[in-house]
Amino acid sequence: MTTQNPVLVIGATGKTGARVAARLAALGHPHRGVSRRSEPAFDWEKPETWAPALEGMKSAYITYVPDLAAPEAQENIRRFAEAAKSAGLKKLVLLSGRGEHGAEVSEDRIRQSGLDFTIVRASWFNQNFDEGFFHSSILDGVIALPAAKRVEPFIDVEDIAEVAVAALLDDKHNGETYEVTGPRLLTFADAAAEIAAASGLPVSYVPIDGATFHAALLPAVGPEIADLMTNLCAEVFDGRNERLSDGVQRALGRPPRDFSDYVKAAAARGAWRKAA
Repeated sequence: MTTQNPVLVIGATGKTGARVAARLAALGHPHRGVSRRSEPAFDWEKPETWAPALEGMKSAYITYVPDLAAPEAQENIRRFAEAAKSAGLKKLVLLSGRGEHGAEVSEDRIRQSGLDFTIVRASWFNQNFDEGFFHSSILDGVIALPAAKRVEPFIDVEDIAEVAVAALLDDKHNGETYEVTGPRLLTFADAAAEIAAASGLPVSYVPIDGATFHAALLPAVGPEIADLMTNLCAEVFDGRNERLSDGVQRALGRPPRDFSDYVKAAAARGAWRKAA
């Protein structure tokens, strides 16, 4: 393990970033985890924060907030890649959105950067059900999404983090694009049923239209994010992601984690236990 490749982890408090940072720490590998509240801070909306975060780093794990589908993402990714190259970085590992046109344009900005790179494309995370917005939905007993009866290849963020760390630390992954999925396709009704069985909660899936979804989001996140998420759902829930990919197997030489294993582990640690 070389100490000459310190890694910048952008979004180190997020679902994947926190796990990437934890894996690097467990390996004793030098890294700097950054977020809006870290020191130094990193904020995609404040380019002046980028250089201090990049100083002394040789590679970076990139997650973009709110999403690579956001209209400003492509230009920010291009500018960040330029800043990274100027700061002496050699490699970029981008977490991208599977089936998202905007994300694919941002991928091209990374490919055109002149740096070594790996792209990790993912769609719906298993952990969306127990970390963040949909955790409260499950406690309330209803998962409501404009996904109709579409099937989704739910991917575990532990697999994403493991693929990302492998790409950051081993040059054999340079130039690769890994589409990472779980080992099977499930509807959101299937997912709700598995969560209900493991947690003991009465959880069901209710398909809704985009307008209803937007109206539910609006008071919680505001119009800009509500628009973004509604448009993104319309794009990715059109059937384009209803297929499995071999990214985890190719990157790690093993099958991806199954959704049932995630559900059982989350339930066992009390992820969906209601407060007394």
